Amino acid sequence: MSRPISFVVDRIAPPRLGGSFRWLLSSALVTNVGDGIALAAGPLLIASQTQDPLVVSTAVLAQVLPPLLFGAVAGAISDRYDRRRIVIAVNLVRAFVLAALAMTIASGMVNIPIILASLFVLGTAETFADIGSSSLLPRVVPRGDLGLANARLQGAYVLTNDLLAPPIGAFLFVIGMATPFAANAACFAFGAVLVARVATRVADEAAQPPRGALRVDLVEGLRWLIGHAPMRTLALTIVAFNVTFGAAWGVLVLYARQQLGMDEIGFGLMASAMAIGGLISTASYATLERHFSLATIMRTGLLIETATHLVLALTHEPLVALVTLGFFGAHASVWGTTATTVRQRAVPDALLGRVTGVYTVGVFAGMAVGTPIGGLLAREFGIAAPFWFGFVGSALLVTVLWREFSHIAHAGAAPASPSSP
Repeated sequence: MSRPISFVVDRIAPPRLGGSFRWLLSSALVTNVGDGIALAAGPLLIASQTQDPLVVSTAVLAQVLPPLLFGAVAGAISDRYDRRRIVIAVNLVRAFVLAALAMTIASGMVNIPIILASLFVLGTAETFADIGSSSLLPRVVPRGDLGLANARLQGAYVLTNDLLAPPIGAFLFVIGMATPFAANAACFAFGAVLVARVATRVADEAAQPPRGALRVDLVEGLRWLIGHAPMRTLALTIVAFNVTFGAAWGVLVLYARQQLGMDEIGFGLMASAMAIGGLISTASYATLERHFSLATIMRTGLLIETATHLVLALTHEPLVALVTLGFFGAHASVWGTTATTVRQRAVPDALLGRVTGVYTVGVFAGMAVGTPIGGLLAREFGIAAPFWFGFVGSALLVTVLWREFSHIAHAGAAPASPSSP
């Protein structure tokens, strides 16, 4: 490896994180490219088959339901079996489903039932993959470096899934309707190969509990979470803030048009602003973690989220909204990294999958509750109403939870590595 390339690799994934983390990060980059391609190509495929809004919304539902239905089960499975093999297996399943979908498109046999079934299976596999990967990370990197490792994985997601890959997906769809889905299948197959190179620490592998009834496992994980005050509070915080987030973000495309006067390109710029903010913040996460406590980072982030709702409720200026969303994107990436790191440090390895599964269900349940609330508020009181709801709700939550963040952030405290990335 040449010296410039080696320098860049060492900055992105410092040697102290280990070679296995580099394989895991490489897999995340590749599979998120595939996800980003599908993010653009999927809606285009559905639109090519139907203009019925109900069918389009059903396609979204097919992707949202799996985490709600299978999040807890996926967590229990990841505690029972080798997490690395789970990630490999579900990536291969996703590759197979996408390859089959590409063949039906190329042959002209594709239809709405095939698309909906494919989306549901893909969403289910993604649920198992995400929980398995998150639970696998503490077995790959030292406990004190989880913050940096999570930041790098979050950065990979933002760079590829949110910023670079969606335009590629749209371009490939123009070339040929089946092309982006074939490319996505190749990404997942290659991602499985890369994860296969990951080696976990033997001590953690030996910590696997005996396998009892799945229901018993689920109850055990839920009981631990309920009995652990900081992690219970964090879970409730995530659910509550996703209600306020879902209420506002569910009408964001209408807000861009009606209050800001922005067209489709402008709405795309809003997504790009959040992605750029997220990319900058994840690149700076190690510095933030060295200079500020996790409690301060969490409090500041939720203040930013609260302020975001207020500014968007008030402003009619596109530039103000874009800058605000850039800050929000930075907060969202830092918050996700911090919350994941705290959970990985606090939860025993044998229970990490189940607790992560409960958190996953909570995230999507909060959004499922918040989204229709936002729609109803916008219909009755105007397009800014969901953002006022988000501001008031977030402000109340921050006030109530302010003192609790110290307990949450230090629930699994670990000394930071003295060396810089």
